[in-house]
Amino acid sequence: MHSIDIGLNLSFDECLAHYEGRIANVRTRSVDGRWVIFPGEAIRRVVTHDGVHGIYRLTFTDEGKFVSIKPLR
Repeated sequence: MHSIDIGLNLSFDECLAHYEGRIANVRTRSVDGRWVIFPGEAIRRVVTHDGVHGIYRLTFTDEGKFVSIKPLR
């Protein structure tokens, strides 16, 4: 499996758009500057009443399929 660390700074309203399916994917930068796109449904696991803010580790299969998201800070 592969992992990449990303920074997220999404308001609750932005998270709601992903949750409701109005926006399918999240596009952000990794901490090393690469663009990363992953399924919006993934943030359901880490969203709070303030949204999603911080550094997270995304884990993918060898084929590039999303597996997990975990907060680092």
